[in-house]
Amino acid sequence: MAQNQHSSGDVIVDRRADYARMLAESGDHQAAAELIEQALELAPLWAAGWFRLGEYSEKAGQQDNAVKAYEKVAELDEEGIFAAPLKLAVLGAAETPEQPPSRYVEGLFDDYADRFETSLVKKLDYSVPEKLAALIETARPSGKRFRCAVDIGCGTGLLGVEIRDWTERLEGFDISTNMLAKAEEKGIYHHLSQADLSLDEETSGLFADGLQKGRADLVAAADVMMYLGSLETVMPLVLALLERGGLFAFSVEDAGEEEGFVLQPSLRYAHSQTYVSNLLATFGMEILHIQKTTIRKDAGKPLSGILFLAAKPA
Repeated sequence: MAQNQHSSGDVIVDRRADYARMLAESGDHQAAAELIEQALELAPLWAAGWFRLGEYSEKAGQQDNAVKAYEKVAELDEEGIFAAPLKLAVLGAAETPEQPPSRYVEGLFDDYADRFETSLVKKLDYSVPEKLAALIETARPSGKRFRCAVDIGCGTGLLGVEIRDWTERLEGFDISTNMLAKAEEKGIYHHLSQADLSLDEETSGLFADGLQKGRADLVAAADVMMYLGSLETVMPLVLALLERGGLFAFSVEDAGEEEGFVLQPSLRYAHSQTYVSNLLATFGMEILHIQKTTIRKDAGKPLSGILFLAAKPA
């Protein structure tokens, strides 16, 4: 029996888990937690079941029980699919990880790919691609096209659609193969590949298959940094991609008065303007423009973000 699969492999356990899910959907999270806990007595190595117990307990206001459940998930889920360390950090039971588990981010967007654009654009008024493209255009000489633009964390290609007419070659990279499949359907990218921005140059995937360093005069990342946490790993990758004088345009969720980067209940990271500005300076990047703006809705309320446009020294 696979520990992480959503089915426990036991018919009786799965039936109880289904009843627990229905109780949770009706709002009775305490009863749901009690029932899934009974099921786990028969399947103590079922990581997905322990994760459900954590969620139900959390929603029932039983934080101690939620912490214990997420600690069990962390013990069983070696790949980090359920991101238990993030849950524990949000509950104040562990230090905030500098980055989320790559398998969690990959699975999150693999599951989200089919409804991504409908949910994000139509329901949440997502506006980063258009706003980031407008910012990029302020630094693009009239009539000039980018020789090679690299869209890191391209998702389904929403940013690519905005900048494709300005590029002679457009590359897209994402950790999710399902997102890449959606981006390919648009027919706008000259190259699409899987990449993990939490890894180093040799293993990230950005320079596989003979792709050269210093090939891009534009690197762009729309709503990517909130799934990275610390940006210490992504900056060397951006510098390696960019030619001298190349532009780097990206967005972050605004941490407001908080310092550095912070993990939010959404399990996304927010970054402060000071943190990002200092990091760009540390890596020798020149900041051309900073724009605070609303990037989408979150729980029905406007979500604040910051757009950055920087350049690698010529």
